[in-house]
Amino acid sequence: MSKRVQEASEIKKGPMLTTLLIGAFVAFLNENLLANALPGLMREFNVAAATIQWLSTGYMLVIGVLVPVTALLQQWFTTRRMFMSAMALFLAGTCLCAVSPGFEVLLIGRVVQACGTGLLIPLMMNTILTLYPPERRGAAMGLMGLVIMVAPIIGPALSGLVIDTLHWRWLFYMVIPVALFSIIYAFIYLKNVTEITKPRVDLLSIVMSTVGFGCVTYGFSQTGVWAGSSSYSWIAIGGLFVLLLIWRQLKIKEPLIDLSVFRYPAFSLVAVLVVVLMMVLFATTTLLPIYMQDVMQLTAFATGLLLMPGCFLNAMMMPVTGKLFDKFGPRFVIMPGLVMIVLSLWLFAGIDSDTTRGSVLFDHVLLFLGISFVVMPAQTAGMNQLPHHLVPHGTAIYNTLQQIAGGIGIALFVGIMSSGANHYLHQSLDPAAFHNKTQSIVAGLQTVFRIEFILVIPVLILGWFINGRLYADFSEKEKAKNLLP
Repeated sequence: MSKRVQEASEIKKGPMLTTLLIGAFVAFLNENLLANALPGLMREFNVAAATIQWLSTGYMLVIGVLVPVTALLQQWFTTRRMFMSAMALFLAGTCLCAVSPGFEVLLIGRVVQACGTGLLIPLMMNTILTLYPPERRGAAMGLMGLVIMVAPIIGPALSGLVIDTLHWRWLFYMVIPVALFSIIYAFIYLKNVTEITKPRVDLLSIVMSTVGFGCVTYGFSQTGVWAGSSSYSWIAIGGLFVLLLIWRQLKIKEPLIDLSVFRYPAFSLVAVLVVVLMMVLFATTTLLPIYMQDVMQLTAFATGLLLMPGCFLNAMMMPVTGKLFDKFGPRFVIMPGLVMIVLSLWLFAGIDSDTTRGSVLFDHVLLFLGISFVVMPAQTAGMNQLPHHLVPHGTAIYNTLQQIAGGIGIALFVGIMSSGANHYLHQSLDPAAFHNKTQSIVAGLQTVFRIEFILVIPVLILGWFINGRLYADFSEKEKAKNLLP
């Protein structure tokens, strides 16, 4: 037994896991609190929607460009130092947001918060994968998924309540003591479990990663605001830098991101699944409130309450699906979840201006129930295929794909919805009529959900090929066979 394994086996896993989950909760809660505040912030700072959306897009952009670097950082800095730095950045950004005198300072505060979150997400997943053996990871990852999904449960409704009764600054004030508690708790209980190897720092790869992923995310964010050649230019530039990054990682001895993880079939299949599902999930959760408030005429608080059951059921099922994964393997869990996701998108494609609250509630619950059966079990299955030295790179890649795919999904499908709505209005006799405006939103959303439904069908097929064998159980000969040529 190696020294690293001995140390991990001697650590009390409960307090360690609690430390990580508290940090994750406060970070994801803050991300979900701001959604209902955006209209009020537009009036507060007298800025347009295209400007205020950068409080969300900028947050995802920073996380997207930072996460790839975390694989390197985790090999240079201890678990405690990484976690403390991440939470300190998050706390500093939260304080800056709370006292911000204008939009610019608020945006800077969000960027600082995102730096902390970008460090925290892969650190948390990598630490859990180090603490727990492959046969017990499903339950631990399920707990992580539960905590992550608690934030969407209470975030929209809580933010609506705070905005209606207090000031938007309280969205940040109330996060500060939780962040402080997380730091104190971590100081007492968090132990170092990752191995420090201090590999060579390839600054050129970091630049390529930052420019590539940054330009791609920025370009797609602009397609959601206005369509123009400049947005496609940004995407093309970003794509070029990403290709150069991939070429360099394959050539150098100590890559920033070890792309050999894609030689493991299950990891590669899950990567495709993550990209498609994150595009669908982020876009759907962004567009549904627009439908509920502009077509169904619900308040922000009522919208949050109607979306709460699906998020709640998703969180409650995370530990259950984790245990089912440990007992039966990924295919038994993932396939029913994918079927539920496909069915929910098919039902969403049929929404109109007369759709009842009960129908929206049922479709949303079905979607999030399916997500609870798929995302965490699939990622655990993919990570279980990797040997220990590739785990930090695998977590960095999965988390990067989630953020980039989520940002692209929001921008792309918001743009598709807007295009569909505008096309409907151009064909109507009275575009200014309230009925035609609501019908245009419905027409745009129907197009979005039909495209999402078509995208998820191939993923349903791919899900069948995600096997349940653990890398730790392979002989050397079997490990060689498990690699793609």
